[in-house]
Amino acid sequence: MPPIPTPPAEPQDSPDAYVGLESGAAERQARERGWSTVRSLEPGTVITMEYRVGRLNFEVKDGRVARAWKG
Repeated sequence: MPPIPTPPAEPQDSPDAYVGLESGAAERQARERGWSTVRSLEPGTVITMEYRVGRLNFEVKDGRVARAWKG
């Protein structure tokens, strides 16, 4: 049986650093810092809760990041 692959390391970056930034600027900055997937969501958006290594989620309200979390 083949070995289980090791997931890539996540950027050593705090999601809290994006709170308050304009959403477009926050997305660009996150990609520059190594996040492979960045998704912006409106408050209350229904999403699946599976954890994805390398994904950064933004809750965007009035064009600014109100909350950010990994996975």
